[in-house]
Amino acid sequence: MDGHSDRLLTPGEVAALFRVDPKTVTRWAASGRISSIRTPGGHRRYREAEIRALLGIDGESAASVPESII
Repeated sequence: MDGHSDRLLTPGEVAALFRVDPKTVTRWAASGRISSIRTPGGHRRYREAEIRALLGIDGESAASVPESII
């Protein structure tokens, strides 16, 4: 695993990658379509490796996604 696979993404970051509203990402997590982690404060976070896999982004094509989004 590289350094990016351990990162956790916010609902807003995931939404930007999928080009949907952040509430949609939250609904996907609530329905079990994607897995999420809860922070101690109750916020959802998503494993970057899982999101990349869903998007079909591998290590080489990740360079085409702006770092501010991922």
